[in-house]
Amino acid sequence: MTSTVTIDASVFVSAFTPTEPAHKASKAFMLHVRDEAIPIIVPIIVLPEISAALSRGQGKPELGLAFVQELHNFPNTTFVDVDTSLANLAVEVAAQNRLRGSDAVYAAVALRFGTELITLDKEQLERLPKVLPVRKP
Repeated sequence: MTSTVTIDASVFVSAFTPTEPAHKASKAFMLHVRDEAIPIIVPIIVLPEISAALSRGQGKPELGLAFVQELHNFPNTTFVDVDTSLANLAVEVAAQNRLRGSDAVYAAVALRFGTELITLDKEQLERLPKVLPVRKP
C-alpha cells in the first residue's frame, strides 16, 4: 500500500491504547504509514475526537492533549477543514448510508480526495464498501 489514506480517529486511538482489542494491528499500521511516508488526509475533527477519546477513556486530559500535539507533527498529514461543501457531501453520505455525522465526515473526505478509508468502525466497514475503498488497519 502506497496510496493516500484517510484514517478514522478509532485507529489513532487504538494505536495509542494498549488495552484496545485492535491495538497491535493499529500500531503496526501507523508505524508502516510513518515509515513508508504514506500521505494521510483527515478531517480536522480528528483532533478533538482523539483528544476526547483519550481524555475520557483514561481520565487523563494531558494524554489527549499530548497525542494531538504529536499528531500535528506526524509526517505527510494534511488536515482538511469542514467547510460547507464538505459538510454537504457528508450530509449526503450520512443519509444514504445511515452513518453518524462524524463518521460521514471521514467518508466525505475519503470520497473528495479519492483515498482509502482506514477504520475500526463497524458501521463504516459494513456500509461504505459500495461507496469507497474501506478496510481495517
